[in-house]
Amino acid sequence: MCGKVKRSAGFRGTYPVISLSFANIKENNYDLARRKLCQILSDLYSEYNFLLNENILDEKEKGFFESVSVDMDDTAATMAIHHLSRYLFRYYGKRVIILLDEYDTPMQEAYVNGYWKELVSFTRSLFNSTFKTNPCLERAIMTGITRVTRESIFSDLNNLEVVTTTSAKYDGCFGFTEEEVFGVLDEYGLSDRKQEVKDWYDGFTFGTRTDIYNPWSILNYLDKKQLGTYWANSSSNSLAGKLIREGNRDLKASFERLLQGESIITEIDEQIVYDQLDDDEQAVWSLLLASGYLRVKQFKAYMSDYGEWKQEYELLLGDIRAMNAYMNKVALTTFSYFDTGNRPSGAEPERFHGVEATTKGLKKPNPSVCFYHGFVLGLMMELADRYILTSNRESGFGRYDVMLEPRRPGDNGIILEFKVQNPDDEKELSDTVNAALEHVRQKQYETILIEKGIPGENIRKYGFAFCGRQVLIGGV
Repeated sequence: MCGKVKRSAGFRGTYPVISLSFANIKENNYDLARRKLCQILSDLYSEYNFLLNENILDEKEKGFFESVSVDMDDTAATMAIHHLSRYLFRYYGKRVIILLDEYDTPMQEAYVNGYWKELVSFTRSLFNSTFKTNPCLERAIMTGITRVTRESIFSDLNNLEVVTTTSAKYDGCFGFTEEEVFGVLDEYGLSDRKQEVKDWYDGFTFGTRTDIYNPWSILNYLDKKQLGTYWANSSSNSLAGKLIREGNRDLKASFERLLQGESIITEIDEQIVYDQLDDDEQAVWSLLLASGYLRVKQFKAYMSDYGEWKQEYELLLGDIRAMNAYMNKVALTTFSYFDTGNRPSGAEPERFHGVEATTKGLKKPNPSVCFYHGFVLGLMMELADRYILTSNRESGFGRYDVMLEPRRPGDNGIILEFKVQNPDDEKELSDTVNAALEHVRQKQYETILIEKGIPGENIRKYGFAFCGRQVLIGGV
């Protein structure tokens, strides 16, 4: 909304609105990116030039207003929206609403082109003055494809409500629902094209909604009356391209499976940390999902019925008998909803839904192991305030399954290894447990914990053996 606000029924038109987008900040160096951002702010001020003639600004404020340009210094640039909010509040008598679209586009370009630190420093100051220390702010909405709440650009902000692809709130507002698409096809006389439109453009999942269509594609289809890959050039592919080109062999192999029409199952962490993208395969998939390159077939929230796990499991960590009792109780009541692939290691289950671990080395991941791995890891997430949880990271001579690094001095470090019983080699589940523990010993997975100062005697190692819904845990 630009210029003067006209009042109307309800809230629409009753608040001054500052609306801007960072979608076009795609420069290959910091100086150009900063200059483009200053140009956006300068253009924003031009829309409100009428304020200079309304007798609401003193001479000093008029001087600042006129100083906003592509050549302004960092202080003026980072305070520009803050000051404009005050001017509009003074004129309209109401605090402003700020809409910022594609706030993370310059972040992605900065990461790809090597000027991340410089841009983060500038953006942090801009966001702080705009969204935190701004008494004239009513509310703000920021949109982007990546949730970077753990990054320093947001470290100073309070009261953020984050809505992501997995959130049920507003889940029907991120695109067109199937009901809306089919309705407009009827209006355009294209009722007989519903199935092919669905095949091409129905691919997004938000929260509990699995019928979200790409708006840009639908609008272009209605205009041209023919199918096409209208989304192909609608955004920058530089970050995705960089991550895939520079990714390890496992990442490339997984991506080849996707290109061949297969599915992969992986852990998703919606709080993307750019500094981890080079080293964390899960972060790459999370980014590609948030960017719309991948579609979700199914989310699994394993702990929805086990809210008491955190308290019980902290007690069970040192009691193997109790751990076995609890895990078998959970397995009996939960695994019945899934096909765990009751087959020996290396065999494929008929159906598999769950969370797949990262491929170890060059071996093909065993979906059965991956199912159990993902299930236990999901339970462990409730312990994140006490432990740093990592999965499938390198240590010693291989990649461990799950590691819990204590946050508090004196707590034990914990290593978990998962193995599905192979009846050809292991007659009893206890043999499978011993095989898992021997694998931990041979690979020396405790190395990284010892390097971080945790004594060897304070490192617990557990082998989890599975056979269908049976679980046996052993430890040393």
